[in-house]
Amino acid sequence: MAYETIKYEVADNILTLTLHRPDKLNAFTGQMMFEMIDAFDKADADDDVRAIIVTGEGRAFCAGADLSAGAKTFDYAEREDRPEKSGTPVKPNGEIDWSHESVRDGGGRLTLRIFESLKPVIGAINGPAVGVGVTMQLPMDIRLASENAKFGFVFARRGIVPEACSSWFLPRVVGISQALEWTYSGRVFGAEEALKGGLVRSLHKPEDLLPAARELAREIVDNTAQVSVALTRQMLWRMLGADHPMEAHKIDSRAIYARGASADAKEGVMSFLEKRPATYPCTVSKDMPSFFPWWEERKYE
Repeated sequence: MAYETIKYEVADNILTLTLHRPDKLNAFTGQMMFEMIDAFDKADADDDVRAIIVTGEGRAFCAGADLSAGAKTFDYAEREDRPEKSGTPVKPNGEIDWSHESVRDGGGRLTLRIFESLKPVIGAINGPAVGVGVTMQLPMDIRLASENAKFGFVFARRGIVPEACSSWFLPRVVGISQALEWTYSGRVFGAEEALKGGLVRSLHKPEDLLPAARELAREIVDNTAQVSVALTRQMLWRMLGADHPMEAHKIDSRAIYARGASADAKEGVMSFLEKRPATYPCTVSKDMPSFFPWWEERKYE
């Protein structure tokens, strides 16, 4: 896929994925959704990509949904730019088939794909991020922000509700009380409040943001086994919904057993004992353990 709304740049095992509609403050469109999903597919298939940084071009991270359709913006049935191969969800009797593919929220399609990522994802939030511009960040593993960044879960002020699976992600990231305050009020708030509320990990001067994100990515790339990181990412995210620690014990045990017999584990121990940098031979494309994935794929229904 040729990208028009994002930039895809890999250097030294780090993919920098840049939202690239600076004249529109990187406002989110259906095309951007499909391009970002494709980019995550591409990154997962490329063993040369060990970490992903997501940022925005220009002065904004993402101004939210593109509102150029006016009052039709969130009325999918009225949108002329949302051709659905699967047709209409409206039944002959006028009722809506809520399980129909064309009912699905585009932001949710993207955040579900980020959730599935086998590579660690770092958000470098360079400027304003509202609506889907902030909810798309929630499945990213670590978020760093510019001091100039602003955030807003503005949905109630637009007559809609939080999307992009944020009703699942946001309380897990910042806690239920903070999540409700931000989504009830819909107000835009600054970087300091985002830091205090646990939405971002650290604040940086604008010129220091990407270097700080790259430094964090380098720490992962240079010191860890990529298969271990891929497993760890899915283990921690998916255990957020487990109903008992036994579910974690099952996966921990399988993962330790499989990884313990791997060439990576031998290299990890011997490099430590020999006081040298490790060179891990296993790759995500070829060496994920046989029990992976351990979950059943969820369908929209």
